[in-house]
Amino acid sequence: MPILYTTKASATGGRAGRAVSENGVLDVTLTVPKELGGDGATGTNPEQLFAAGYSACFLGALKFVAGQQKVKIPEETTVSAKVGIGPREDGGGFGIEVALTVNIPGLDRETAEKLAAAAHIVCPYSHAMRTSTEVPVTVA
Repeated sequence: MPILYTTKASATGGRAGRAVSENGVLDVTLTVPKELGGDGATGTNPEQLFAAGYSACFLGALKFVAGQQKVKIPEETTVSAKVGIGPREDGGGFGIEVALTVNIPGLDRETAEKLAAAAHIVCPYSHAMRTSTEVPVTVA
């Protein structure tokens, strides 16, 4: 696949630390949610960041497929991603589950469902989740 854009972010401190993008625009304090044993301090976490990225990407895919089909998507259109984390049944670590909710005001349900289904094919986050994309891990 030809890569059109590449970026990088780095984290220090794990779930209780800091994450920064290579250009410095994203610079967040990471905290552990109380549900995972944290103290509830102000900050974000990997699940929130994943939910934000996935919802934004899916909305972009939705706009793309709507444009292809000549359907006008209102500016008020939203995509929400609900991300959960918990121990895997195999006991080998943790897993995540994701659910998306698409809200396209003023569009009939049938058209909205068709657009959402097409966006689910186009969206790279959806593709990665659906196909268990391999991620190379290199030790520097």
